[in-house]
Parts: sequence; structure tokens; C-alpha cells
Amino acid sequence: MPYSLVLNLLPRSPIPQAHLSGRHLHALFLDLVQAIDPALANALHQQQSEKAFTLSPLQVGNPKGNTLQWQHDRSISAGTPCWWRISLLDETLFGRLTHLWLNLNTQKSWHLGAADLDVINILGTPQATQPWANFSTYAQLYEQASDCDRLIHLKFYTPTTFRVTNYDCALPTKELVFQSLLKRWNQYSQISFQKTLIEPIYPSFFDIRTEIAIDNRSKFIGCVGNITFQILGDIDPSTIQQINTLADFAVFAGIGRKTPMGMGMVRRHPRKS
Repeated sequence: MPYSLVLNLLPRSPIPQAHLSGRHLHALFLDLVQAIDPALANALHQQQSEKAFTLSPLQVGNPKGNTLQWQHDRSISAGTPCWWRISLLDETLFGRLTHLWLNLNTQKSWHLGAADLDVINILGTPQATQPWANFSTYAQLYEQASDCDRLIHLKFYTPTTFRVTNYDCALPTKELVFQSLLKRWNQYSQISFQKTLIEPIYPSFFDIRTEIAIDNRSKFIGCVGNITFQILGDIDPSTIQQINTLADFAVFAGIGRKTPMGMGMVRRHPRKS
């Protein structure tokens, strides 16, 4: 079952700009896991292959419908409400972290770089004011996906890039976008889709631009914006349903590289926004 959990955070001390990178947030996630399961934290730290979680950049203030922050040009002051999204793709991983979600010690301060912060609460269900909290079983995602909707509008909220041979590519072709989703779907769900699934998909609209995501050691060029894919040809409803399933899955899985570092946050929209 994929989960999208939102943590509401309150810094006890200023968070330096340099400590807002994906690398520091990745370390915070491992610290949270370490608190209840040190062996799991070590295993996640050592994992080199496709990881079963994604992390958002730290967000300041209330969620804004059409934008997310991936860079901060200044430090965040103490007492500034923040939120942070963790998605989990593996049912086993969620189960092993259940004690963290259910018994979080809100009196304990956590460390984001040099800053101390409190976890105020964790949201795991859809909220009117927080569209990034959600959950669904893989079976529900498949059963609820449309078998007739041929238009797929995706919005790339944080820079998204793909590994092509030895280099990064910021251009979201249908192969790169849907192969990324297909790989994660087949890895974590019990409902396997064929690799030929993406053949009838074609881009029909795009309004994207490149943006740079920088951490302390690297910078990555990715794309943000909107892109619409269309399913063309005489395609059977089951294939259309599977493609729509992958599009709906994007909000949990993210797309492309460095999703555990805040990149590749994507969600489907019913129309361009």
C-alpha cells in the first residue's frame, strides 16, 4: 500500500539555508527511522537500488495549490510552521515504521542539520488543507483507475531528471516518465504490467522549463511544469486502465532520479493547472 504522509514541523531554532538540502532531509528521515528501528535505518542508508520512499523538500507555511519550494534563499526562522512529505511505497516498510507514526514523541526534538525542530503531528489521510496526504492500496489504485480516460495531465512540482546512460536528462519523454512509474509499480505492487504498456502514449501538450536543484555537493538540472500525454489508437480498455493507474500512482512514487532527495514530485491533475 503506498502512503503519502505529511509531517507538520516547528523549528525550535533557525534552520540555516545550507541545512535545507535534500541530503539533510534524507538524514532527518533516517534519524526518525533510527529512533525505532536502527537495523532498518542502517539498511535504508546502505540501499543503493530503487528506494521504497520519497521525500519532499521542506515547505514553509500552508500548502499552496500550484507550487512547491525546492530551494530556499534564506534561513527559516524559529517558530515558522513547516511541513514535509514522506511517501512510502512498500507495505512492509510502513508496517515497520508504524510505531513511529502512532507513538511519535512530540516532546523530543529532532535535528535538521544544526537546527532543532519539533514534529507537531503526522497526517496520513486526505485533508482539505493538505492535498499531499493520502493512502491507497495498490489494488484500489488499479480498480479505481479509468478505463476510458485518454488524457493524462501531469504536473512536475520539483525538478525532475532522468538517468540516460551515464548522464542526466531533464527532458520528460514518454519512455522516461512512464518507464520510471512502471518500474516502481512492478517492484512494489502485486499487479504486474507489461513493458509494452507505454507504446500508445504520446505527448500532446507541454509547458515546462528547466530548473536547478542544488545541494551542498551537487547540482541537478531538472524540469518543472505541465505536460499532457494522450493515449492514441485502437487500445483495449484494460490497457487504458493500466496507463491511468500509473498516472494516479505518480503522486506516491514520484518520477525520475533523486526522489528521496526532494526531486521528481509529480501528481496528476484532471486538467492543466
